[in-house]
Order: sequence, then C-alpha cells, then structure tokens
Amino acid sequence: MIPKITPEQTQTTLTQDYLAKVQTSAFSGDIESSYASRLVMATDNSIYQNIPQAIVYPKHHQDIVTLLKIANTAPFTDIIFSPRGGGTGTNGQSLTHGIVIDMSRYMREIIEINVEEKWVRVQAGVIKDQLNDFLRPYGFFFSPDLSTSNRATVGGMINTDASGQGSLVYGKTSDHVLGLRSVLVDGSTLDTSPMPVEQAQQVAQQTTAEGRIYKQVFDTCYNNRQQILDTFPRLNRFLTGYDLEHVFNDDLTEFDLSRIITGSEGSLAFVTEAKLNLTPIANHKVLVNVKYDSFESALRNSPFLLNANATSVETVDSKVLNLAREDVIWHDVSTYIKDVPNKEMLGLNMVEFNSESAEDIESKIANLKNMLDSLIDNNEAGVIGYQVLEDNAAIGKIYAMRKKAVGLLGNVKGNKKPIAFAEDTAVPPENLADFILEFRALLDSYKLDYGMFGHVDAGVLHVRPALDMCDPEQEKTLRSISDQVVALTAKYGGLMWGEHGKGYRSEYGPDFFGEHLFTELRHIKTAFDPNNRVNPGKICTPIASKEQLVSVDDIKRGTYDRQIPVDVKMDFNTTVNCNGNGLCFNYDVNSPMCPSYKITGDRRYSPKGRAGLMREWLRLATNNDSAADLNSVIKQPSNVFTRLANNRKKAKGDADFSHEVMESMEECLACKACTKACPIEVDVPTFRAKFYQAYYTRYQRPLKDYFVANVESLAPVMAKFPKLMNAIQQSPLVKKLIEKTIGYVDAPALSSPALSKRQLPVVEYNFATLSKLSAEEAKKHVIIVQDPFTSFYEADLLQSSISLIHHLGYKPVLLPFTPNGKAQHVKGFLETFKKTALKSSKVLSKVATLGIPMIGVDASLVLCYRDEYKKELADLRGEFEVLLVNEWLSNIDIAPQNKVEGDEYYLFSHCTEKTNLPLAAHDWQTVFKQFGIKLNLISTGCCGMAGTYGHEVQNQDNSKGLFALSWQPQMDKIDTSKMVATGFSCRSQVKRLNGVKPVHPLEALVKLIS
Repeated sequence: MIPKITPEQTQTTLTQDYLAKVQTSAFSGDIESSYASRLVMATDNSIYQNIPQAIVYPKHHQDIVTLLKIANTAPFTDIIFSPRGGGTGTNGQSLTHGIVIDMSRYMREIIEINVEEKWVRVQAGVIKDQLNDFLRPYGFFFSPDLSTSNRATVGGMINTDASGQGSLVYGKTSDHVLGLRSVLVDGSTLDTSPMPVEQAQQVAQQTTAEGRIYKQVFDTCYNNRQQILDTFPRLNRFLTGYDLEHVFNDDLTEFDLSRIITGSEGSLAFVTEAKLNLTPIANHKVLVNVKYDSFESALRNSPFLLNANATSVETVDSKVLNLAREDVIWHDVSTYIKDVPNKEMLGLNMVEFNSESAEDIESKIANLKNMLDSLIDNNEAGVIGYQVLEDNAAIGKIYAMRKKAVGLLGNVKGNKKPIAFAEDTAVPPENLADFILEFRALLDSYKLDYGMFGHVDAGVLHVRPALDMCDPEQEKTLRSISDQVVALTAKYGGLMWGEHGKGYRSEYGPDFFGEHLFTELRHIKTAFDPNNRVNPGKICTPIASKEQLVSVDDIKRGTYDRQIPVDVKMDFNTTVNCNGNGLCFNYDVNSPMCPSYKITGDRRYSPKGRAGLMREWLRLATNNDSAADLNSVIKQPSNVFTRLANNRKKAKGDADFSHEVMESMEECLACKACTKACPIEVDVPTFRAKFYQAYYTRYQRPLKDYFVANVESLAPVMAKFPKLMNAIQQSPLVKKLIEKTIGYVDAPALSSPALSKRQLPVVEYNFATLSKLSAEEAKKHVIIVQDPFTSFYEADLLQSSISLIHHLGYKPVLLPFTPNGKAQHVKGFLETFKKTALKSSKVLSKVATLGIPMIGVDASLVLCYRDEYKKELADLRGEFEVLLVNEWLSNIDIAPQNKVEGDEYYLFSHCTEKTNLPLAAHDWQTVFKQFGIKLNLISTGCCGMAGTYGHEVQNQDNSKGLFALSWQPQMDKIDTSKMVATGFSCRSQVKRLNGVKPVHPLEALVKLIS
C-alpha cells in the first residue's frame, strides 16, 4: 500500500524556480510546497477543490512587494497568485491553481489605534474576534459581524465585503473602511482613502499604474452612474463585487477607490493593511427569543419585529434547532430557548436591542412584550412564546449557537449533506417570506431536505439543500437548482449573493450587471490586472482576455471523494464528512479546540487539515491497491525485516504520501476536543489510530509506542517496588538513556507507599458476596473502577476518593485493576486494544449486574469506555456504565452537616472532559456548593501534556508553548494554592513547569472535611 502522488499533482518547474528565487531574496516569511501543505489549501468552506502550486506566508507588506516584483521578472510573468485569509469562504473565493499568499499566519498586528478619532489600523491577517478583544477595553468594537468571527480575518472580510448580524444598523465591512494599503500585481503600493473628486481627477491624469486605475474607475462609475443606480435594487446588502455605486458619495463630491477593492475577492490587488472606523459598545443589550409554530410564521413576523426598532432580527428553522439539540452546544442554550408546553417550536427569531440609555431600551422591550403578549393571547402570527435575556453571557451563548448553525447543518446523518451554493440570496425584506416559500417549493420538487437560517432584517436567508456530491447525478441537480435560484432571486428584486461573495458563482455576474456594466467591470479588472494574474476567473476577466470565468460546474471535493470505495468512506465517515467550516481555526487560546493548530499555526495540524489529508490518503491508497476494502490492506502481514527495509527507503525519501500524513498525525495531542467542539464531530484521534495501524504494517514502529501501549502492564509491576523504581528512573544515567532510546522525558513518579500497602476503608470485592446484597444495601455501596494513573501514580487521590465516599456514608468497593487500553488506542494498536477492551467489557458487564454504581476518577479513561469501546466493539461491548466521580457526587444528597467553611477554589478542567462532557464542570460546581464552597470555573485551552504527548522528546517546545499560551496566564490571575485540576496529565504538567502540583477537586474536599 503505497499512496503515491501522481505527476499532475506535482509542482511545475517554473514554480520551483520561482520559489528558489524568492528564497534568496529579502522575503522573510515561510514557503510551503509539500503536497500536504498544498492539499490543505485546496479547499475552504465551499464544495470546491483546487490544488495550488505553493503557499507563501508573508510577515509584512514588504514581503508581498518582494514576491510580486520577482514575479514580474522573466521567466515568472505567467505565475498567478491569490490572497487568502481565514479560508472560511463558502464559494471558493480564495481557491487557486496558482500560488496562495496566506496572510493569516503572521500578518496579525494591530498597528495603531486613535481613540479620539475612533479608528484603528491593522494588518490584513488580524482576526475579527482578536480585534474586538483588543478594542473592548477602549469601549469600541468593529461592528460588521459574521458567524466565523473567531477565525475570519479582516483582510478576508474586506475582500468579500462581509457582513452579518446587525447589518441593518451597522452595515457592511465597506461602510467601515477608512483606507486601505494594497500591493498591485506589479509590486507597487497603492494607498486608497476618500478624497475630493478634484483630487481623484488629478491622480487620474498621471501616467502611472495608479493613474490608469483611477482614470478607469472614475470614468466607469461617473459616466454610468444613472444606469448603476437603476440596475441594482435598493438593499441593505448591496452588491458584492466591484461596488460601482459607492465609489462616489451621494452628491458626487467625494471619490473613494477603496470601495472598488472592498468586495473584489482579491481579484484586483493584495490588501495588506486597513484603517477601520470603530463603533462604541452600547451600554445596554437585550435579546428577545420569539418562538413560532412554523418557520413561515417567523419569516412573516419579521417586519413586525423590525417596526419595534430592533437592532437586528436573526432567524433559524426547526432543522437547525433540532441539530442544535443533538450538539454539545445545547447544554449552553437550552435554558434560554425553553420549549413551550403543548406547542411545537418550528421557528425562532432572535431580536436584539442595543442602546446607550437604560430607559430607552426598557421602553422598547416593554413595548415589544405588550405586542407579543397580544399576539399570543389572540393566537395570531404563529407566535407561541418568547424569552427575554438581559445577561450578556446568555446572549453570547445564543449567538454561539446561531453561529454554529453552518457547521451543524453539515452534521446531518446520511450521504446527503446541506451544502452552500445558493445560500446567501438577498431580497427586499418585505418579499422574503414569499420568496422563501417559492424557494422551498423548488427544493421540495427535487424532494430535498434543507436547513434555513439568516438575517431576516436584511432580507438575507441562508438556505442549504442536502445533496450527495459523490453522486454525479446530484452534481447536475446542483447546477439546475443554482440556475433556477438565479431566476427566482431576480423575480423578487434581489441579488444572488447578498453576503458570501461570488467565487465560483461568478458566471452569473452578467445576469445581474447586464452586458454593458459587466463590460465596465472587465475594463476595471484590466486597469488593475491586465494579464489576469490576480485570482483569475473570479468576478470577471480583463477585457482582452479569452480566459473563462470559474464555473459552478468546476471540480468539487466530491469528484475526488467518489473515488474512495463506499465501505471505506463509511469506516472513515467523519473524515469524509468534514465540510471545511474551519471552527478548528478558533482564535481563542482558551478554547480547547485543536491545540496543535493553535501552537503551530500550521493548518496541516488542524482537524480540517488532517481530515483533508486522510481523504486524499484513502483515495490514493485504495486506487493504487485497487482495494475495495482498505481493512484488507491494513491487515496484510508484514514481518520486521520488510518494515526495516521500508524504513531505509523512507530515510532515502521514497514517494509514499503516507509520510506527509504521518507528520500531521504525530502533532495531534489526541485530546478529543474535535470530537465534540467541531460541529461535524470530526474525530481525529479515531481515524489517526486507524492510520497508525495501517502505516505500521509497512514501516517499523518507534520503541516509545511499545512503551506507551504497555504502560498498563508495566505500571502494576513497577508499583510493587515504588522506591526502587523511582530511584532508578530518576538517576541521571537512566533518564538520559530513556530519553535517547525511547524518546521519553519527565516520567511521573510512582506512588509510595503503593496503594496495595495502604490501610483503606474499603469493602473487599467479591462478586458472590456482593450479589447477595438487597437492593437497598446495594444503593449504599459504590464500586471504584481503577485506572493506571490514579492507582499507581496518584494513590493519594484514590485514597481521597475512598475517604470521601466513606465519609458520606457509602461503602466503597475497590474493583481489582483491569487494563483499560486507552494508550493502545492512542498509538494505533487497534487489534490489541480490541482484545483489552473486550476483556475489560466482560468484567464490567458482569459487575454491572450487581446494580451498584461504578465510578472512575480519570476522565480520559472513563470516557474511553463510552466512546472508543462503543466504536471498536459495537455490540460486543456489553451493557455497563462507569460514571465519573463528579457525575455520581452531583446526583446524591449531601447532608447539611457535611458543609464546611472554606475559601473559594478555581477549577481547571481536563480538555477531553469539558468538550465531551460539557456539564462536568457544572457538576463539580454543584458538589462544591453542597459542601458550602464556591468553585470558580476557569476557561482554558489544552495544558500541553495530553497523556503522553508532553513526555515525548520531539513535542517539548509545543507542549511547553501550549501551557504558556493558556494555562499560565490564567494561573497568574489566581491564588494557585486554591487551584484544582481534574486531569492527571494537567496536574503533571503544572508540576513539571511550575514546580507545585495542584490537587484534584476530591483532594481539596477531603482536606476541608478533615
């Protein structure tokens, strides 16, 4: 099984020569040209795939100048480029077969702020949420809002003229751009900002590239002004593309070339810096969630809500609501969107009010409540209830659910997935309900499922029909629907693209511009980019060019995915299902989502990147082997001599694409945050384990993998002689030997005395004896399921668990240690893991028949029973449930006499636990409250240890960097003596890097009780 890259997927010689030239120049950024790097940039949040020649990551404006000046020397004048930001576009705007200039990795500097004049100057790679976090202490925010705000860049927002919630009040990105600095294709710098018309006319007379551009834009927009005004509908979401109308102000006294660049999708120039105006943060905010008996009712009621002087009205349909109910996010929002008794909620409008005045907002809310109460009492307009939210945290959670809607729609069951291709149509709000009803009738005629959400205040609704892009016939359906939606949108006086840009829908441009104005667009393109080298094919082509626009029919991800055998896709379903929504690029360092991407900034090391690489690996592997069943390939016997020989070939640079995939997988911490934090639930640790198993049928494993996989066999033996083993392990010679031979550092010390040597108030486990207990007696017993970390490395913690259970009046029973197998799964020893899991399942299934609660302390091990066991064993798992200790404690009555006095504590949660069990931290809060203690929940990302990841030599920089990124700053804010942490690996990391080991919440409670 050798997945080889085909000749058409390799770089051209011209590209290689160009990059070699760049490397010897003043360019200071990164250059990536591996197939894996290029493949990750071949997709965005659209259905299309286009593999670039290379990716360059400039560090500043001058780097881009250098890149383009070299590209204007022979023989490189045919090389094409495309700028890229967050890669969140839904229409493939930044996809190219040329060279990608990615500004998101380094160009993230907030250069200057002027509070008095209310503006800020930033580099193009600054992330929207990053900017608002910076502005918040000053009392401002950058107001254009969008669902991808935690990963979308300002440069990307400018290039697509992005907008979102609240655009009726706040407008689009172009309404907030005060000036741009851009680089033209010839490498010259273009600074643009509003100027008097007379000054623009003077610039237009110059014989420079700048003068040529000014003259063309001035002539086009001035000479055709009336036709421009007559052609385009009066919408809040005015035309995205070359904004011909707003180059001039209303009285034609001011000219602003930035309005042409904003929304040009990177097809005219490379925006490197922007000066943006700022909006004061309103002192008062209220959100009213209005519930409806149908989605049509929600749509038709939106003008009524707008008349209540709302800042924005957002909507979601029942499809989105039901998907949210199945997602981890529902735990955050269910309190704020309660079901109405005896009513089915099929639509929801989220109505936001903002004001500087408390009296003003109270008056508006009182007025709306009176109107809504009247509608409910009279059974009118389909309104069945509402909830008023005044807490900013609660409002934020609701909007997080709304922002996650795009991803949630991609997680529906089956091969058909709701996809973006005609989903940001804009019509006058008064036409929206009728437009959507006809849109629905169109989709229903194809018998398609779909989800809807959007901005009813602006007449923009996101409609995502479910299609299987691996089916060529359904790809034809996409084209048919797309054409009909264009006609339907025109019928209702709207635009095909109200928010997300044209991209691969550029071919519809002439339908909306008309022949004359579209020709004018081509003249503007010619002035900026005469040889069609800047994101060619998007929006329009130069006037003399014979090159075609990109098309709705261009190559899609499904073209490649359909080459993977069906049963292989089913076995790797979360890999193939990744829709590119990019939530794994979350800017927030305190989000648990994908620590390896956060610390490296390399998209190969994100769930989206890894899913893309795995999809291609599956395609290449099954094609090259002509294997319908990848499992038969994976399980081919391979002796050690063959593997060693292949290792020698690998060292010489053999052509196996597997090595590039392995490089990505090795950076994964297996924290499992992606399995729940990702709306598609892309499960990297699971498909990584399968890849490891396949890879190591061909190549020899490193020694450390065997060491890690056998930790549950080794630990019980070593724990019999803890002092001796610790002394040996800590000796400088042995430490150095382990580091060199195994690649393992900072091994934790075994508990001394060992658990078996301690006097514990436990009931001896005897199945026969326990089976004779009455139901009432069984309720007073608790069985503790051991894990290797707690039992052999933190026996004090297990002792505390036993003490607390005993103190609360229960009888703890210590189940004999049975290996769990988690480490085997992490390292891809799947056959061994299945044997371990099967043996453990049989033990636990038998114990479960006793009717006594089973609990465990370490989250990652307990959750393994629920996740990996079910996935790998299916029906063979048996029936049993192991609760985390906090789950059990939060559901028992703790007597008032157990209350203690104590200072408040600060909980740092294990990342696997908080993403896969979102209520776990709240369980601990409940438990501490019952003991009379306040527990503060601290938001953090990954600590950087993640099981054995932080112990492996090659991971030291990233492991320590992750700790410094999130945990250390949060620890600096608190009294660390009051810090509690639920993860064994987290506590080990804090001790390793801070010298003092925090306690588990159980230990804190026992200390207070004693």
